[in-house]
Amino acid sequence: ARRRPISAMTRIIDQLEPFMYLLPDVKRPFRNVKFQDKLLYTLVTLLVFLVMSQIPLYGVANKSSSDPFYWMRVILASNRGTLMELGITPVVTSGMIAQLLAGAKIIEVNLSLPKDQMLFNGAQKLLAVIITLGEAVTY
Repeated sequence: ARRRPISAMTRIIDQLEPFMYLLPDVKRPFRNVKFQDKLLYTLVTLLVFLVMSQIPLYGVANKSSSDPFYWMRVILASNRGTLMELGITPVVTSGMIAQLLAGAKIIEVNLSLPKDQMLFNGAQKLLAVIITLGEAVTY
């Protein structure tokens, strides 16, 4: 049996296209966003983050022992025993994995094409959701 050339095979990233409609997407604004609006959105997001960092998780015992992951939590913006237990870990991890796979040519992606950019960003989001679910189940 003769093997097809790689370019004729379906790329892995193209297989993820049916799942892209499930992921949230932020559209580009139609007009220029004023600096005051950007500042307001940033402050509201920061407030939500700080509030979530204070709300304890239901069913998780609050241990007063030392935290072995203290320095990792500082770097990854997480807070022990709260809604921000995972912090930004899933997003950072999925981004690093996707960049590593693309850089090593394990997945074939041309980031100069808008469709490939969309698929690559969607694949990162999907991977972040999968990592989040995996970490949530382990906690």
